[in-house]
Amino acid sequence: MPLSIPAVQAALKEEGLDGWLLYDFHGSNPIARRLTGLDRDGKMTTRRWYYVIPASGEPKKLVHAIEPYNLDHLPGGKTIYSQRQTLATGLQQVLGGLKRVAMEYSPGNAIPYISRVDAGTVEAVQEAGASVVSSGDLVQRFEAVWSDEALQTHRAASERLYRIKDRAFDFIRESRTNGRALTEIDVQRKMVEWFGQEGLITDAPPVVGAQENAGNPHYMPTAEKCRAIGDGEIVLLDLWGKMPAPGAVFADITWVGFTAGPAPDRYVKAFNAARDGRDAAVALVKSAVAAGRVLRGYEVDRACRAVLEREGFGAQFIHRTGHSLGTEVHGNGVHMDDYETHDERRLIPGTGFTIEPGVYTKDFGVRTEINMFIGEREATVTGPLQTEFVPL
Repeated sequence: MPLSIPAVQAALKEEGLDGWLLYDFHGSNPIARRLTGLDRDGKMTTRRWYYVIPASGEPKKLVHAIEPYNLDHLPGGKTIYSQRQTLATGLQQVLGGLKRVAMEYSPGNAIPYISRVDAGTVEAVQEAGASVVSSGDLVQRFEAVWSDEALQTHRAASERLYRIKDRAFDFIRESRTNGRALTEIDVQRKMVEWFGQEGLITDAPPVVGAQENAGNPHYMPTAEKCRAIGDGEIVLLDLWGKMPAPGAVFADITWVGFTAGPAPDRYVKAFNAARDGRDAAVALVKSAVAAGRVLRGYEVDRACRAVLEREGFGAQFIHRTGHSLGTEVHGNGVHMDDYETHDERRLIPGTGFTIEPGVYTKDFGVRTEINMFIGEREATVTGPLQTEFVPL
Protein backbone atom coordinates (compact mmCIF):
# COMPACT_ATOMS: atom_id res chain seq x y z
CA MET A 1 0.00 0.00 0.00
CA PRO A 2 1.35 3.49 -0.86
CA LEU A 3 2.10 5.73 2.10
CA SER A 4 -0.89 7.99 2.74
CA ILE A 5 0.44 11.54 3.04
CA PRO A 6 -2.80 12.91 4.60
CA ALA A 7 -2.73 10.12 7.19
CA VAL A 8 0.91 10.85 8.03
CA GLN A 9 0.18 14.57 8.33
CA ALA A 10 -2.75 13.91 10.65
CA ALA A 11 -0.49 11.75 12.82
CA LEU A 12 2.22 14.42 12.86
CA LYS A 13 -0.24 17.04 14.07
CA GLU A 14 -1.51 14.69 16.74
CA GLU A 15 2.06 14.04 17.90
CA GLY A 16 2.96 17.74 17.84
CA LEU A 17 5.69 17.29 15.22
CA ASP A 18 6.64 19.56 12.33
CA GLY A 19 7.57 16.73 9.99
CA TRP A 20 8.86 13.21 9.35
CA LEU A 21 12.21 12.92 7.60
CA LEU A 22 12.68 9.54 5.92
CA TYR A 23 16.30 8.80 5.02
CA ASP A 24 18.26 5.88 3.63
CA PHE A 25 21.72 5.07 2.34
CA HIS A 26 22.31 1.81 0.51
CA GLY A 27 19.56 -0.02 2.41
CA SER A 28 20.62 1.17 5.86
CA ASN A 29 17.03 2.07 6.79
CA PRO A 30 14.65 -0.75 5.81
CA ILE A 31 11.76 1.05 7.51
CA ALA A 32 12.13 4.08 5.22
CA ARG A 33 12.51 1.82 2.19
CA ARG A 34 9.32 -0.04 2.99
CA LEU A 35 7.32 3.08 3.76
CA THR A 36 8.37 4.75 0.51
CA GLY A 37 7.92 1.60 -1.56
CA LEU A 38 11.56 1.40 -2.63
CA ASP A 39 11.85 -2.16 -1.36
CA ARG A 40 9.23 -3.20 -3.93
CA ASP A 41 10.45 -1.19 -6.93
CA GLY A 42 13.88 -2.77 -7.27
CA LYS A 43 15.54 0.55 -8.04
CA MET A 44 19.27 1.00 -7.54
CA THR A 45 19.81 3.17 -4.48
CA THR A 46 23.53 3.66 -3.92
CA ARG A 47 23.33 7.30 -2.79
CA ARG A 48 21.71 9.07 0.12
CA TRP A 49 18.09 10.16 -0.33
CA TYR A 50 15.72 12.12 1.90
CA TYR A 51 11.95 12.45 1.87
CA VAL A 52 10.38 15.11 4.09
CA ILE A 53 6.69 14.92 4.95
CA PRO A 54 5.70 18.16 6.74
CA ALA A 55 2.72 18.38 9.06
CA SER A 56 1.24 20.81 6.54
CA GLY A 57 2.05 21.40 2.90
CA GLU A 58 3.70 19.45 0.15
CA PRO A 59 6.39 16.77 0.78
CA LYS A 60 9.91 17.40 -0.49
CA LYS A 61 12.57 15.10 -1.94
CA LEU A 62 16.34 15.33 -1.87
CA VAL A 63 18.03 12.90 -4.28
CA HIS A 64 21.43 12.47 -5.91
CA ALA A 65 22.09 13.49 -9.52
CA ILE A 66 23.14 9.91 -10.34
CA GLU A 67 19.79 8.56 -9.11
CA PRO A 68 17.37 11.49 -9.52
CA TYR A 69 14.27 9.42 -10.24
CA ASN A 70 14.21 7.14 -7.21
CA LEU A 71 11.39 8.97 -5.44
CA ASP A 72 9.38 10.01 -8.50
CA HIS A 73 6.56 7.65 -7.54
CA LEU A 74 5.93 9.78 -4.44
CA PRO A 75 4.27 13.21 -4.35
CA GLY A 76 6.29 16.36 -3.71
CA GLY A 77 8.88 18.67 -5.20
CA LYS A 78 12.42 17.51 -5.92
CA THR A 79 15.85 18.93 -5.09
CA ILE A 80 18.89 17.35 -6.71
CA TYR A 81 22.36 17.36 -5.13
CA SER A 82 25.73 15.94 -6.17
CA GLN A 83 28.59 17.53 -4.21
CA ARG A 84 28.74 17.40 -0.43
CA GLN A 85 28.24 21.17 -0.30
CA THR A 86 25.03 20.93 -2.30
CA LEU A 87 23.88 18.11 -0.01
CA ALA A 88 24.12 20.39 3.03
CA THR A 89 22.31 23.28 1.34
CA GLY A 90 19.78 20.87 -0.17
CA LEU A 91 18.98 19.45 3.26
CA GLN A 92 18.34 22.95 4.59
CA GLN A 93 16.10 23.63 1.62
CA VAL A 94 13.91 20.54 1.94
CA LEU A 95 13.60 20.95 5.70
CA GLY A 96 12.26 24.43 4.98
CA GLY A 97 12.51 25.76 8.51
CA LEU A 98 10.94 22.72 10.21
CA LYS A 99 12.03 22.76 13.82
CA ARG A 100 11.06 19.34 15.20
CA VAL A 101 11.23 16.32 12.92
CA ALA A 102 10.92 12.60 13.50
CA MET A 103 13.49 10.14 12.18
CA GLU A 104 14.25 6.45 12.69
CA TYR A 105 16.33 7.34 15.71
CA SER A 106 16.22 6.08 19.29
CA PRO A 107 17.92 8.05 22.07
CA GLY A 108 20.74 5.97 23.48
CA ASN A 109 19.82 3.23 20.97
CA ALA A 110 17.17 2.19 23.49
CA ILE A 111 15.07 0.52 20.78
CA PRO A 112 17.41 -1.00 18.17
CA TYR A 113 14.49 -1.89 15.89
CA ILE A 114 13.89 1.86 15.40
CA SER A 115 17.50 3.07 15.57
CA ARG A 116 18.27 3.01 11.82
CA VAL A 117 19.70 6.49 11.21
CA ASP A 118 23.39 6.99 11.95
CA ALA A 119 24.65 9.65 14.37
CA GLY A 120 26.31 11.67 11.63
CA THR A 121 23.08 12.06 9.71
CA VAL A 122 21.28 13.16 12.87
CA GLU A 123 24.04 15.74 13.40
CA ALA A 124 23.65 16.98 9.82
CA VAL A 125 19.91 17.47 10.31
CA GLN A 126 20.56 19.32 13.55
CA GLU A 127 23.09 21.56 11.80
CA ALA A 128 20.40 22.30 9.22
CA GLY A 129 18.30 23.76 12.05
CA ALA A 130 15.97 20.93 13.08
CA SER A 131 15.85 18.93 16.29
CA VAL A 132 15.38 15.18 15.87
CA VAL A 133 12.99 13.00 17.87
CA SER A 134 12.19 9.31 17.56
CA SER A 135 9.67 8.19 14.95
CA GLY A 136 8.87 5.10 17.03
CA ASP A 137 5.15 5.72 17.46
CA LEU A 138 4.80 6.93 13.87
CA VAL A 139 6.45 3.75 12.63
CA GLN A 140 3.94 1.77 14.67
CA ARG A 141 1.03 3.50 12.98
CA PHE A 142 2.29 2.89 9.46
CA GLU A 143 4.28 -0.32 9.84
CA ALA A 144 2.87 -2.30 12.75
CA VAL A 145 -0.91 -1.85 12.54
CA TRP A 146 -2.64 -4.93 11.15
CA SER A 147 -5.42 -4.73 8.61
CA ASP A 148 -8.54 -6.85 9.14
CA GLU A 149 -7.13 -9.26 6.57
CA ALA A 150 -3.80 -9.43 8.40
CA LEU A 151 -5.59 -10.25 11.66
CA GLN A 152 -7.34 -13.12 9.92
CA THR A 153 -4.00 -14.46 8.68
CA HIS A 154 -2.68 -14.29 12.23
CA ARG A 155 -5.63 -16.23 13.59
CA ALA A 156 -5.28 -18.82 10.83
CA ALA A 157 -1.57 -19.23 11.58
CA SER A 158 -2.27 -19.44 15.31
CA GLU A 159 -4.79 -22.27 14.86
CA ARG A 160 -2.27 -24.20 12.79
CA LEU A 161 0.54 -23.69 15.29
CA TYR A 162 -1.60 -25.04 18.10
CA ARG A 163 -2.42 -28.12 16.03
CA ILE A 164 1.27 -28.68 15.32
CA LYS A 165 2.06 -28.24 19.01
CA ASP A 166 -0.56 -30.86 19.92
CA ARG A 167 0.74 -33.27 17.28
CA ALA A 168 4.28 -32.85 18.57
CA PHE A 169 3.29 -33.66 22.13
CA ASP A 170 1.23 -36.63 20.88
CA PHE A 171 4.25 -37.84 18.90
CA ILE A 172 6.47 -37.68 21.99
CA ARG A 173 3.84 -39.41 24.12
CA GLU A 174 3.25 -42.18 21.56
CA SER A 175 6.97 -42.78 21.06
CA ARG A 176 7.51 -43.10 24.77
CA THR A 177 4.52 -45.43 25.17
CA ASN A 178 5.91 -47.67 22.43
CA GLY A 179 9.43 -47.62 23.81
CA ARG A 180 10.95 -45.81 20.81
CA ALA A 181 14.03 -43.67 21.43
CA LEU A 182 13.46 -40.05 20.52
CA THR A 183 15.71 -37.01 20.15
CA GLU A 184 14.97 -33.30 19.94
CA ILE A 185 15.81 -33.27 16.24
CA ASP A 186 13.37 -36.13 15.60
CA VAL A 187 10.56 -34.00 16.99
CA GLN A 188 11.73 -30.90 15.16
CA ARG A 189 11.81 -32.72 11.83
CA LYS A 190 8.25 -33.96 12.30
CA MET A 191 7.13 -30.43 13.16
CA VAL A 192 8.77 -29.03 10.03
CA GLU A 193 6.88 -31.68 8.04
CA TRP A 194 3.61 -30.60 9.66
CA PHE A 195 4.37 -26.95 8.88
CA GLY A 196 4.34 -27.96 5.23
CA GLN A 197 1.09 -29.87 5.62
CA GLU A 198 -0.54 -26.90 7.34
CA GLY A 199 0.67 -24.47 4.67
CA LEU A 200 2.73 -22.35 7.07
CA ILE A 201 5.97 -20.58 6.26
CA THR A 202 8.62 -19.42 8.74
CA ASP A 203 12.14 -18.08 8.93
CA ALA A 204 13.55 -20.91 11.07
CA PRO A 205 12.53 -24.36 12.27
CA PRO A 206 10.80 -24.64 15.65
CA VAL A 207 12.70 -24.99 18.90
CA VAL A 208 12.57 -28.34 20.67
CA GLY A 209 14.54 -28.21 23.91
CA ALA A 210 14.72 -30.93 26.55
CA GLN A 211 15.63 -30.29 30.17
CA GLU A 212 18.87 -28.23 30.38
CA ASN A 213 18.47 -27.18 26.74
CA ALA A 214 15.10 -25.67 27.68
CA GLY A 215 17.14 -23.42 29.98
CA ASN A 216 18.76 -21.78 26.94
CA PRO A 217 16.19 -19.26 25.61
CA HIS A 218 17.56 -19.42 22.04
CA TYR A 219 18.54 -23.08 21.90
CA MET A 220 18.11 -24.69 18.50
CA PRO A 221 18.71 -28.42 17.97
CA THR A 222 20.68 -29.55 14.94
CA ALA A 223 21.57 -32.95 13.57
CA GLU A 224 25.07 -32.48 15.02
CA LYS A 225 23.98 -31.04 18.35
CA CYS A 226 20.90 -32.47 20.00
CA ARG A 227 20.03 -34.81 22.84
CA ALA A 228 17.67 -37.67 23.56
CA ILE A 229 14.43 -36.93 25.35
CA GLY A 230 14.52 -38.96 28.55
CA ASP A 231 12.33 -39.79 31.52
CA GLY A 232 11.34 -37.11 33.98
CA GLU A 233 12.33 -34.23 31.72
CA ILE A 234 10.85 -30.93 30.60
CA VAL A 235 10.29 -30.58 26.87
CA LEU A 236 9.88 -27.01 25.55
CA LEU A 237 8.34 -26.29 22.14
CA ASP A 238 8.66 -22.81 20.63
CA LEU A 239 7.12 -22.42 17.17
CA TRP A 240 6.27 -19.49 14.96
CA GLY A 241 4.92 -19.13 11.44
CA LYS A 242 2.59 -17.29 9.09
CA MET A 243 0.37 -17.91 6.10
CA PRO A 244 1.97 -17.65 2.63
CA ALA A 245 0.01 -14.56 1.63
CA PRO A 246 1.03 -10.93 1.02
CA GLY A 247 0.78 -8.95 4.25
CA ALA A 248 0.35 -12.04 6.42
CA VAL A 249 1.54 -11.65 10.02
CA PHE A 250 3.15 -14.16 12.34
CA ALA A 251 1.84 -16.11 15.29
CA ASP A 252 4.39 -17.29 17.89
CA ILE A 253 3.75 -19.68 20.80
CA THR A 254 5.68 -21.65 23.44
CA TRP A 255 4.43 -24.60 25.52
CA VAL A 256 6.12 -27.04 27.89
CA GLY A 257 5.50 -30.71 28.70
CA PHE A 258 6.93 -33.19 31.19
CA THR A 259 7.88 -36.80 30.41
CA ALA A 260 6.73 -38.56 33.56
CA GLY A 261 4.07 -38.37 36.21
CA PRO A 262 3.56 -35.15 38.16
CA ALA A 263 6.43 -32.71 37.64
CA PRO A 264 8.67 -32.00 40.65
CA ASP A 265 7.65 -29.08 42.82
CA ARG A 266 10.61 -26.91 41.75
CA TYR A 267 9.55 -27.18 38.11
CA VAL A 268 5.93 -26.53 38.93
CA LYS A 269 6.82 -23.51 41.04
CA ALA A 270 8.89 -22.04 38.19
CA PHE A 271 6.18 -22.66 35.60
CA ASN A 272 3.47 -21.26 37.85
CA ALA A 273 5.49 -18.08 38.37
CA ALA A 274 5.85 -17.63 34.59
CA ARG A 275 2.16 -18.41 34.07
CA ASP A 276 1.03 -15.98 36.77
CA GLY A 277 3.35 -13.27 35.42
CA ARG A 278 1.88 -13.81 31.96
CA ASP A 279 -1.64 -13.55 33.33
CA ALA A 280 -0.80 -10.34 35.23
CA ALA A 281 0.47 -8.79 32.01
CA VAL A 282 -2.62 -9.92 30.10
CA ALA A 283 -4.92 -8.52 32.79
CA LEU A 284 -3.14 -5.16 32.72
CA VAL A 285 -3.39 -4.89 28.94
CA LYS A 286 -7.06 -5.87 28.91
CA SER A 287 -8.03 -3.44 31.67
CA ALA A 288 -6.11 -0.51 30.18
CA VAL A 289 -7.56 -1.00 26.69
CA ALA A 290 -11.10 -1.40 28.06
CA ALA A 291 -10.70 1.83 30.03
CA GLY A 292 -9.16 3.73 27.14
CA ARG A 293 -6.02 4.37 29.21
CA VAL A 294 -2.65 4.93 27.57
CA LEU A 295 -0.39 1.97 28.28
CA ARG A 296 3.27 1.74 27.36
CA GLY A 297 5.41 -1.29 26.67
CA TYR A 298 7.62 -0.95 29.73
CA GLU A 299 4.58 -0.99 32.03
CA VAL A 300 3.51 -4.40 30.77
CA ASP A 301 6.99 -5.79 31.35
CA ARG A 302 7.02 -4.40 34.88
CA ALA A 303 3.67 -6.00 35.73
CA CYS A 304 4.83 -9.39 34.52
CA ARG A 305 8.32 -9.20 36.00
CA ALA A 306 7.02 -8.16 39.42
CA VAL A 307 5.27 -11.51 39.77
CA LEU A 308 8.39 -13.53 38.95
CA GLU A 309 10.48 -11.40 41.27
CA ARG A 310 7.96 -11.89 44.09
CA GLU A 311 8.17 -15.66 43.57
CA GLY A 312 11.97 -15.60 43.68
CA PHE A 313 12.65 -16.01 39.94
CA GLY A 314 13.54 -12.46 38.92
CA ALA A 315 17.20 -13.30 38.29
CA GLN A 316 16.21 -16.25 36.08
CA PHE A 317 13.90 -14.19 33.82
CA ILE A 318 16.59 -12.86 31.48
CA HIS A 319 14.70 -11.33 28.55
CA ARG A 320 11.88 -8.89 27.88
CA THR A 321 8.29 -9.95 28.45
CA GLY A 322 7.23 -9.76 24.81
CA HIS A 323 7.88 -8.52 21.29
CA SER A 324 5.89 -6.99 18.47
CA LEU A 325 4.46 -9.32 15.82
CA GLY A 326 4.29 -8.37 12.17
CA THR A 327 5.12 -9.64 8.73
CA GLU A 328 8.42 -10.55 10.41
CA VAL A 329 8.22 -12.50 13.64
CA HIS A 330 9.86 -9.61 15.51
CA GLY A 331 7.88 -6.64 14.24
CA ASN A 332 8.41 -2.89 14.40
CA GLY A 333 5.71 -2.15 16.96
CA VAL A 334 6.02 -1.68 20.70
CA HIS A 335 7.82 -4.37 22.71
CA MET A 336 6.82 -5.29 26.26
CA ASP A 337 10.17 -4.30 27.68
CA ASP A 338 11.62 -2.51 30.68
CA TYR A 339 14.52 -4.96 30.97
CA GLU A 340 16.59 -5.11 27.78
CA THR A 341 15.35 -1.64 26.80
CA HIS A 342 12.93 0.93 28.20
CA ASP A 343 10.17 0.92 25.59
CA GLU A 344 7.99 3.98 26.07
CA ARG A 345 5.97 3.44 22.91
CA ARG A 346 2.24 3.17 23.38
CA LEU A 347 0.14 0.07 22.83
CA ILE A 348 -2.11 1.21 19.98
CA PRO A 349 -5.18 -0.32 18.31
CA GLY A 350 -4.48 -2.72 15.49
CA THR A 351 -1.18 -4.08 16.82
CA GLY A 352 -0.21 -7.53 18.01
CA PHE A 353 2.55 -8.84 20.25
CA THR A 354 3.68 -11.74 22.43
CA ILE A 355 3.66 -12.18 26.18
CA GLU A 356 6.34 -14.79 27.00
CA PRO A 357 7.88 -14.88 30.48
CA GLY A 358 10.30 -17.67 31.27
CA VAL A 359 12.54 -19.07 33.97
CA TYR A 360 15.98 -20.33 32.90
CA THR A 361 18.59 -22.24 34.90
CA LYS A 362 21.57 -24.42 33.98
CA ASP A 363 19.45 -27.51 34.74
CA PHE A 364 16.07 -26.69 33.18
CA GLY A 365 13.90 -23.97 31.70
CA VAL A 366 10.24 -23.13 31.28
CA ARG A 367 8.43 -20.54 29.19
CA THR A 368 4.82 -19.80 28.34
CA GLU A 369 4.13 -17.68 25.26
CA ILE A 370 0.85 -16.33 23.97
CA ASN A 371 -0.17 -13.64 21.48
CA MET A 372 -2.37 -10.60 22.04
CA PHE A 373 -4.16 -8.22 19.69
CA ILE A 374 -5.26 -4.68 20.57
CA GLY A 375 -8.68 -3.66 19.28
CA GLU A 376 -10.32 -0.26 19.64
CA ARG A 377 -11.77 -1.01 23.09
CA GLU A 378 -10.81 -4.63 23.71
CA ALA A 379 -7.59 -6.60 23.93
CA THR A 380 -7.75 -10.31 23.19
CA VAL A 381 -5.51 -13.34 23.55
CA THR A 382 -5.61 -15.08 20.18
CA GLY A 383 -5.19 -18.67 21.39
CA PRO A 384 -5.36 -20.99 24.41
CA LEU A 385 -3.32 -20.29 27.53
CA GLN A 386 -1.27 -23.07 29.10
CA THR A 387 -2.08 -23.53 32.80
CA GLU A 388 0.08 -26.56 33.73
CA PHE A 389 2.66 -28.92 32.25
CA VAL A 390 1.40 -31.12 29.42
CA PRO A 391 1.84 -34.74 30.60
CA LEU A 392 3.99 -36.80 28.22
